[in-house]
Amino acid sequence: MYAIIVYDIKVERVNKVKGYLRKHLNWIQNSVFEGDITLSELEIIKKGLKDIINKNEDSVIIFTVKVRKHLKDRYWGLKKHL
Repeated sequence: MYAIIVYDIKVERVNKVKGYLRKHLNWIQNSVFEGDITLSELEIIKKGLKDIINKNEDSVIIFTVKVRKHLKDRYWGLKKHL
């Protein structure tokens, strides 16, 4: 499956979340990661994020599609991840 994870995290946890997600996905923009992962990898990522974030202060959104080709993306401006 293909996943996109976006987050809005309090400053004191941003580096921890960013470092954790870099182990599993590709950074594409500030607070946005993407990549092909298995369902079990997604569960590992979700558990790891739940251990880091404060659910009363932080927000994480995970978008998934079965196959990357089903997702159409368009860029305007600088592609930061290249």
